[in-house]
Amino acid sequence: MKIGIVCYPTFGGSGVVATELGKALAAKGHEIHFITYSQPVRLDTFSANIFYHEVSVSDYPLFDYQPYELVLSSRMVDVVKNEKLDLLHVHYAIPHASAAYMAQQILKEEGIHLPFITTLHGTDITLVGRDASFEPVITFAINKSNAVTAVSDSLRQDTYRNFKVTREVEVIPNFIELSEYGQARGNCQRQMFAPNGERIMVHVSNFRKVKRVEDVLRVFDKVRKQIPTRLILVGDGPERPQIEKLCRELNTCDEIRSLGKVMNPAEVLSVADLFILPSETESFGLSALEAMASHVPVISTNTGGLPEVNVHGYSGFLSDVGDVEDMARNALHILGDETTLQQFKANAWEQAKKFDIGFILPVYEELYERVLRG
Repeated sequence: MKIGIVCYPTFGGSGVVATELGKALAAKGHEIHFITYSQPVRLDTFSANIFYHEVSVSDYPLFDYQPYELVLSSRMVDVVKNEKLDLLHVHYAIPHASAAYMAQQILKEEGIHLPFITTLHGTDITLVGRDASFEPVITFAINKSNAVTAVSDSLRQDTYRNFKVTREVEVIPNFIELSEYGQARGNCQRQMFAPNGERIMVHVSNFRKVKRVEDVLRVFDKVRKQIPTRLILVGDGPERPQIEKLCRELNTCDEIRSLGKVMNPAEVLSVADLFILPSETESFGLSALEAMASHVPVISTNTGGLPEVNVHGYSGFLSDVGDVEDMARNALHILGDETTLQQFKANAWEQAKKFDIGFILPVYEELYERVLRG
């Protein structure tokens, strides 16, 4: 098949999943064309069957806001016609699904049938989608998609609750390439972050308010007072100044390493003992899955799709949003005993196996074939 993939090219989960899906499809012999405004961060175009088509928006003085959606639609039409694509798979509802519908209608006028599949990833439904100014467009684009998928059952239910969706939403969970993760725990790497053999906690996010990174620091503060521990923060975003202020207030800055944006978080996760994700909402929790694939148990909230990924008492623990005391107790339970820690690490790995791309990729291929059959 010749498949066009439209996604945001950033560090966010939707872009990562879309890129990894495209790479896996290409490895199986499908021809994959990425269409977006810059090369996805995890995409190596020097690979067989992978092509990248940039969406370039000119700076017209007439517009206060450049019409990216219209340019994206035009670029889709151009790529479909010249590369003879079979279908489009768009990740994130806006503006990708509505742009795909416009491209579909333009191509229809030229006698070209182009189905498109929309995958919903999270904030396009749970946050942005609740804005009344977007709701009609999102509802229309979802209903006009030839197929719609969501990355968790929680997100599927949110979609039905927030929009007047008449089309079936299928659940195809996020995934990881399990072979890319493991226990590359060189002593030199751990020594760099924990010179005296301390436990290592890790948090990875985009540092937005919804991630509640302040809770990460408060949990860490409680843990370090009972067990020698270090914290590694991966990512960057609008909450970082507040986080830096809080670490000074808690006097924990010397025990925290902020690495900023990291291309391959698996390298950091390989030295971790515990991952913490206290988000207000997570439609899936891809970073938690990446941690478990690295043999790292997870302390997370019980919101959204996280209970579908992190099994309470097995791969880690779930707590109510904002319950820092409970998260700290759970962290101490895992980190306080070596036998318990090793058992949770083994369990995390076993849970991650269920989400290996080897299980998920055939589901997408079957969906593509079904959509093409009409």
